[in-house]
Amino acid sequence: MARYLALPGKVFFTGVLLLGGWLGSPSSAYPQSSPPPSDTAKQTEALVDKAAALIDEKGKAAFAGFRVKGSEWFHEDTYLFVYDLNANVLLNPAFPSREGTNVHGQKDTNGKLFHDAMIQTAQTTGSGWVDYMFLRPGQTQPSHKWTYVKAVRIDGVPGLVGSGFYSD
Repeated sequence: MARYLALPGKVFFTGVLLLGGWLGSPSSAYPQSSPPPSDTAKQTEALVDKAAALIDEKGKAAFAGFRVKGSEWFHEDTYLFVYDLNANVLLNPAFPSREGTNVHGQKDTNGKLFHDAMIQTAQTTGSGWVDYMFLRPGQTQPSHKWTYVKAVRIDGVPGLVGSGFYSD
């Protein structure tokens, strides 16, 4: 939504206000379907695409490599997770206690059914971005996170693999 400010003999575009809202915290006033372009977003997509190819080829056997701390798959705030389409967590090396649990219906602090949104994205478009509020490992307050998910077949069973990054 562009706005213009008119003064005698001058017209100013105030689209910067929109950009400021876009780069800040997520807001329902400015919905987005993907994060702002960045190297981090490109790297996240490439990581998930590479992991998806490995899962499609090796199935659950690929998970062992995804768990190795300090690897390309799991370092700092970067990690992969894998769900089946019933929201069962098959892999989450950053939060291993979630493995074997079902995350259907869980909401972020803003009330968004973010796991369900990830599954819907994988089912309807094959891949895409979902944003939500989530705890960074070791933190107590949620942060804005963008996650890229891609549909996979895990030993013949439909699922998804994803990874994300914190925008703040």
